[in-house]
Amino acid sequence: MPATPPPPRLSSLTRLRRQRERAARQRAYRCRCGRPVFFSNTLCLGCHTPLGYEPAQGQVLPLQSLAGQPGLWGLDASPGEAAPAPRRYRRCANFDTPAGCNWLVPVDEPAPPGQPLCVACRLNRTIPNLGLAGNGLRWARIEQAKRRLVSALLGLGLPVRSRLGEDVQHGLAFDFLESQPGGPAVITGHADGIVTLDIREADDAHREQMREQLHEPYRTLLGHLRHEVGHYYWERLVAGTDWHEPFRSLFGDERRDYPAALRQHYEQGPPADWALRHVSAYASAHPWEDWAETWAHYLHMMDTLDTSLSFGLASESLEVEWEPFSAAALYRSDEAQVEDFLSLINGWVELTGVLNELSRAMGEPDFYPFVLAAEAVRKLHFVHLVVHASRP
Repeated sequence: MPATPPPPRLSSLTRLRRQRERAARQRAYRCRCGRPVFFSNTLCLGCHTPLGYEPAQGQVLPLQSLAGQPGLWGLDASPGEAAPAPRRYRRCANFDTPAGCNWLVPVDEPAPPGQPLCVACRLNRTIPNLGLAGNGLRWARIEQAKRRLVSALLGLGLPVRSRLGEDVQHGLAFDFLESQPGGPAVITGHADGIVTLDIREADDAHREQMREQLHEPYRTLLGHLRHEVGHYYWERLVAGTDWHEPFRSLFGDERRDYPAALRQHYEQGPPADWALRHVSAYASAHPWEDWAETWAHYLHMMDTLDTSLSFGLASESLEVEWEPFSAAALYRSDEAQVEDFLSLINGWVELTGVLNELSRAMGEPDFYPFVLAAEAVRKLHFVHLVVHASRP
C-alpha cells in the first residue's frame, strides 16, 4: 500500500492571512456596480460613477453629487447596501491640477484657510514650477508616490500633520525643487521636518543613471520618500524618548560625525560584511541612514503585504525553499506579538521570493533585490515596535 504523502506545508502568507482579518490599509476596491477600481481612479470605467479616496477610511468610494450644493459630494451606496453616513465632501483642490489628486476633504474637517487641500496635499510647501516644460508630469509622478506613502502612514496610525499650519513645530512638509543654472545642486534629504526631493528623480532616465552611478539595486520615487520620512520619524518617535538608548545599542551612536561618515562611504564604499548587519549597503554609512533604510524597508514590506492580502494573494502551499526566521532573530523575543511579526517577516520573504521569479520570467530586475540577514530582521522588528508604540 503506497504511503500517504505528507500534507503540504502551510505557507507563511496563508498563516498571515488567517492571523490578520484585514489589511491595515486596503488596496483592492470596488465601485457600486461591483467592478474593481484602483487607488488613483477618479471614475469607474464601467458605470461612470465618480470616485474619490477617503483617507480616514482608507477606501476608494463611489460618489454622488449633492443637489443644490455645487462642488459638494456624498458617498454613494452599492445596490442592496445601507445608505452611508450623510457626510459631505469636497474634492481636493489639486484634483484639476497636474497632480490629479483624487482624495476627498470632509466639509466639517478643520483645515487651514484657503483652498480645501487634502491631508496629503497640505504637506506641500514647494511644488515644481509648472511653467516649465515637463514639470507637470514630474509633479504628477511625485504626488502619486506621495499619496501612496501618506495613505500607508495613516494606515499604520502614525502622526501625519502639516508643518504649514497644523503643527508648525513638529509637522511634516515637502519641497519639490530643481537645480537652477549657476546655482547650488538640489540634494534630496531631510532637515527639521522638511523633506526635499530633487524633481529630476521623477525622470526615469536620470534616476536610472544615478542608480547605476551609485551602485544601487533599487531606486524609486516612493523609495526616496519612504527613506526621507524615516529621518523625520526618527526625530518624532525616537530622539529623546525611551527608545533612544535602545536605538543606539542596536543601530549605533548617531553622534558619530555624519558628514565624515557619508564622505567615507562614498569614497571607500561599504564594509565587506555590510550584508550581515544591514538591509542595504547605504545603511552601513551611519546609524541615521541605517534607521532610514530600515524604516523604508519596513514600509515596503507592510504596504506590499497589505496589497497582497487585499487582493487575496495567498497560497496554501508555496514551493519556495528557505529557512524561516524564528524568534531568535527578533529584537525582543519575549514581546507579546512575536508570532504576528514572524508571520509578517516570513510572509514577506516568501512573497518576494515568488515575485522575484515572476520578474525574472519577464526579463526584468528582481522585484525586491535584497537579502535580509538576521541582524537586519532584528532592526525591522525594532522599527515595528516603535511604530506600534506610537499609535494613539
